[in-house]
Amino acid sequence: MTSLLSRLPLGSRGTGGRRGPATGWLAVATALAVPVTGLLGLWLAMLVVQALDPDGGLPAGSSARVAGQLWLLAHGAAVELPSGPLRIAPLLVTAGIAWGLARAAGSVVAVRELDSPGPVAGVVAVVVAVHTATTALVTTLVTTLDAEVGLVRPLAGAVLLALLAGGAGAFRDSPLGGELLDRFPGPGRAVLRGVAAGTLALAAGCAAVLAVALGSDVDGAAAMVTGLGGAGAGAAGLVGLSLLLLPNALAAVAGLAAGPGFVVGAGTFVSVGSVTLGPVPALPLLAALPDTQAVPLIAFLSQALPALAGLVAGVALGRRMAADDGGAVTAALWGVLAAAGVGLVTGLWVLVAGGALGDAVLAEVGAPALATGLAVAAQAGIAAVPGAAVARWRARS
Repeated sequence: MTSLLSRLPLGSRGTGGRRGPATGWLAVATALAVPVTGLLGLWLAMLVVQALDPDGGLPAGSSARVAGQLWLLAHGAAVELPSGPLRIAPLLVTAGIAWGLARAAGSVVAVRELDSPGPVAGVVAVVVAVHTATTALVTTLVTTLDAEVGLVRPLAGAVLLALLAGGAGAFRDSPLGGELLDRFPGPGRAVLRGVAAGTLALAAGCAAVLAVALGSDVDGAAAMVTGLGGAGAGAAGLVGLSLLLLPNALAAVAGLAAGPGFVVGAGTFVSVGSVTLGPVPALPLLAALPDTQAVPLIAFLSQALPALAGLVAGVALGRRMAADDGGAVTAALWGVLAAAGVGLVTGLWVLVAGGALGDAVLAEVGAPALATGLAVAAQAGIAAVPGAAVARWRARS
């Protein structure tokens, strides 16, 4: 770490940023703030839940250990429990970590006014190194005989998450991001905005489907919330866990909307073609599953979501294209790329959202990533092409 900080390029203002040895240590401080704040927040949440338990709940040390395990699961770790491996990332925590890492790197770049590749890359390298080191430390501290956590998966996840999120934040808050986009042929900025708009539209549609499904079985969700002991502790814990896994549930809905469907263990499969129900964990989110083997109406209606996402992506692309980026035909061609981007992002989202909740019947949870991504890209492209063409034609008229 010390050698990395000593080699961190620090140029003068206008060529690499303000000169000063504080840049590297500022990057260390901001990178350390992410795990410290995140782990403290999870620990306090665990303490609140345990305080609701009339029997006293877990002690503070055990609550801190569970918070650390949640943190590692968000990095892709697998916790080996007596019931089998727990390997599913609470994506809400993962998203919060990614946001924090992006702000950590971006704030250093903005404060030090770094505008050349060397210093910016140095800041990202420090953020990656610090986050990886803290993840390794947390892994060592939370591993027990009854809950073993391997070192490879969380470290690989920490490196990848810090590199992607930190790099995105650093380049966004420096002039290099705009320069990099300008080097791509065609309307690079407009395509990225189209992909972002289409993906957000798909996520919003999946959230609406999930809300309708949960609303149709409010009694079942309430029964799951109150079904555990511990009075308010059990209810608060289940609701909190459901919130952390909400993006995972939306990814499963995306698999349903695209066509391949999703599984919750070996006995439960839901798609627009058939429904097979088996035993599932008592989680309020799972009250959204159908009550019978019949395919619900909302599942059929959800098939419009990929096309709707493609339409939103195409319209956003057509409106954002510059004056010299071509006409309607060119926009239609770029619409194909935007739809492919929506499919790629959705496939990656589904990939990280799946996992395992134990062995045997719950060894697989989630939707197939490759099939979902390809299906979303194909269906989104059908609407993105005319959407981009019409939006571009109207923008130029």
